[in-house]
Amino acid sequence: MNARMSLAPSSPSSPGTTLLVLDAEPLPRLGRLTGRVRVEHADTSTLAEKLPSADALLVWDFASDAVRRAWPGEGPRPRWVHTASAGVDHLMCPELAASDTVVTNARGVFDQPIAEYVAALVLAMAKDLPRTWDLQRDREWRHRESQRVAGTRACVVGSGPIGRAIVRTLKALDITTALVGRRPRTGIHGPAELDRLMARADWVVCAAPLTDETHGMFDARRFGMMQPSARFINVGRGQLVVERALAEALSKRWIAGAALDVFEHEPLGPDSPLWQVPGLIVSPHMSGDTIGWRDELSAQFLELYDRWAAGEPLRNVVDKKRGYVPGH
Repeated sequence: MNARMSLAPSSPSSPGTTLLVLDAEPLPRLGRLTGRVRVEHADTSTLAEKLPSADALLVWDFASDAVRRAWPGEGPRPRWVHTASAGVDHLMCPELAASDTVVTNARGVFDQPIAEYVAALVLAMAKDLPRTWDLQRDREWRHRESQRVAGTRACVVGSGPIGRAIVRTLKALDITTALVGRRPRTGIHGPAELDRLMARADWVVCAAPLTDETHGMFDARRFGMMQPSARFINVGRGQLVVERALAEALSKRWIAGAALDVFEHEPLGPDSPLWQVPGLIVSPHMSGDTIGWRDELSAQFLELYDRWAAGEPLRNVVDKKRGYVPGH
C-alpha cells in the first residue's frame, strides 16, 4: 500500500456523512466540521453498535483496544479510520487488516517531543539526577562525579520519524549514533547488525513499532550482551521488551540503568514489581505529550478530513500488514 492514498466519501462531505469518535477526555476540537458532517460519539460499550453506520472513525481514545474487539466482519463499516497515536497495534485486528478500510495515524506530531524526552533521560542518567533529587530530599551533601555524554555511543532501534528525530537530537549532544531499521539502506543498519551495535553502545534506545517480528525483541539474551555500563530506554511499545528480563538485568547489574515510558500493561498497577527495580526510571507513557499536543492532534485530523472529503490523497496511510506507515 502506498503511503499516500485517495479515499473520498461516496458523496461530497455533507451533514449526511457520519464521523464517529471513540471518545476520551478532553474531547477533540472539531468545531470546524460543524454543518459539514454529522459527528457521533461512542465509548467502549457503544462502539460495536455504531461502527456499521459510520463513514469514518476517529480513534481519539488511542489507549483503548475497543476497535479491535468491536470491528465488524462482513457488512457495512467505516471506510477510513484515523488513530490519534503513532502506534496502531491497539486497533489492528485480522478483520480490519483484511478490509478495504484505510487506516491513518498521527505520524509527525510526536517525533521531536519524544526525541527531547529521550535526550532528557540520557542526561538525567548520565548526570545522576535521580540520586541528586533523593539526596536533596534527605538533606545530604554528597559530592559525586558524573558521566560526560559527548563521545558516547547510542544505538537507536526504529528508523521511522521518531527514531530519526532521536538520532538528530542525540547527535546534537555529540553522541555517536547508529540507527537500526527493518532493512538496511543508506544511513540505516539492518536487523542483522543490531546485536553488534548493541554490544558497543552506551545507550540503547527503542523506538520501533510493534509487529510480529519486533514483539519481545529485547529479551534476556540481548540485555546480556550489553555493556555493564550501558543504559536502555524504551519509548516504542511496551510489548517490545520482556519486562522480567529487564528487571533481572538491572537487579543483577548486567546493565547500569534503564528508563521505560511504555509498558506491556498500562496503566502500570501499584503492585507492579517494576516500581521497585533498582536503576529503573518509570514514566506514565508521556514522552510525546507536550503542552498543546491534543490541539495538534485535532488540527492534524481536520487537515486529513479536508483531504478525504475533497478526494485528495491522504497522508500517514498505514500499511496494515506491516503495522506502520512505510518510509519513502
